[in-house]
Amino acid sequence: MAFLLTVAVLLAACSLSGTRSPILEASVEEIQQAFRSGSLTSRELVGFYLDRIAHLNPTLNAVIQLNPDALALADEADAQRRQSSAVAQGLHGIPVLLKDSIATADRMGTTAGSLALLGSKVPRDAGIVARLRRAGAIILGKTNLSEWMNFRSTNSTSGWSALGGQTKNPYNLDESPCGSSSGSAVAVAANMVSVSVGTETDGSILCPSSVNAVVGIKPTVGLTSRAGAIPISHTQDTVGPICRSVADAVAVLDAIAGADPRDRQTLFISKYIPRGGYKQFLRRNGLRGIREDTIAAVEKMISIAKSRGAVIVENLTLPHADETLSGVSEDLVLLTNFKVELNQYLAQLVKSQVRSLEDVIKFNIQHADKEMKLFGQETFLESQATKGTHSKDYKEAVKRNQFLTKHGIDHLFETHKLDALIGAMPSLMTAPAAIAGYPAITIPAGYVSSTGVPFGIGILGSKGSEPTLIEIAFDLEQATLVRKPPPSM
Repeated sequence: MAFLLTVAVLLAACSLSGTRSPILEASVEEIQQAFRSGSLTSRELVGFYLDRIAHLNPTLNAVIQLNPDALALADEADAQRRQSSAVAQGLHGIPVLLKDSIATADRMGTTAGSLALLGSKVPRDAGIVARLRRAGAIILGKTNLSEWMNFRSTNSTSGWSALGGQTKNPYNLDESPCGSSSGSAVAVAANMVSVSVGTETDGSILCPSSVNAVVGIKPTVGLTSRAGAIPISHTQDTVGPICRSVADAVAVLDAIAGADPRDRQTLFISKYIPRGGYKQFLRRNGLRGIREDTIAAVEKMISIAKSRGAVIVENLTLPHADETLSGVSEDLVLLTNFKVELNQYLAQLVKSQVRSLEDVIKFNIQHADKEMKLFGQETFLESQATKGTHSKDYKEAVKRNQFLTKHGIDHLFETHKLDALIGAMPSLMTAPAAIAGYPAITIPAGYVSSTGVPFGIGILGSKGSEPTLIEIAFDLEQATLVRKPPPSM
């Protein structure tokens, strides 16, 4: 298993950065242009990022593993490009970091940040990893996360795992990086990789993206395969891009969206993928005629949206908001599904020292000095005590979530003929989108004056509305260009 402590020799051979490099903040398209012109190779790009990781990761703890085959994969990409320049597009030859809950059948592990999964072996690549490889992307490594996707304890620390330590916010090391896809957001923000991928059940892409001044897309549940991603619940889990720009995030989304026989939900949701993909919606008039709502005041952004032609419907109230935000029915569904689905995931591993949630609980007790020195595992215990998906309580909770979606967010969209909801991020607006399984995008909106920590603006849509959200996000991003890299990095 290729953890960071084992790769000193690899890093020593790859020191390419010194003075500020044009690779910093470079977009996927700019990198592809450099590939086509011959001014950059994938080996040089991978080497640059390995050097950045070696320099910054001791402080930021964003990357938990590196792929020992990364340079060899870069050489393969360069060879393919020499044979045919036509491959120099999309993600071909582009390094990607994956949240360490996404399975790769290579020399890296898949751990969820837990010592319990150290040394485990997966049977195959996750569905989205297979798609990334087919697109020619280079899997550079895995990122740290809130251990077990922040589902072990109600008192957990965002960005901390027993295996990876504490991920730090590059804009202010004393402030939270949010989670659970903490490392994915921090690595992209600090230019340790071109693009990254995270997962979300409720806020785990949107929150870390917003506080690290990057773009996060939470796709409609089922638009991207969850097969091979360590699960919490099929009802809310989704896999999505975290990048420095909307265009880069769309490049990743185009690569990973699509049907997968190993994730039944994708077979129903893939019909929402537009012919020609999502790149076509990167246009500057995306706000013209669009009707939007602001849940939290981001006055400058709203003013810009108006100036770009949007029709604003302000001060709307989400029906049943208190119940939705209380999380009572959501929590029961997640707790019940986690036990069932984690047991299924662990059972199919080729090699593992734990085969069930019960095993993980026992492991944590036996290794409490390392696993539970900061917080416990009360969420695990609650999940273990659930009675299964055939129980009356579970079925009633599922129905209640469906009611809250139909009479909450759906009612708001239909009654006011909305195209999207806009609000400050991070915020509680992640919960309605999570329960409904609906898409959302966050883009950088500003920086808190007292701390320097970024905040974002979230754009939430209905099922399959990614084209509209991308149009809005891209137009708003290009009209504001708020993002700036972390100071001194």
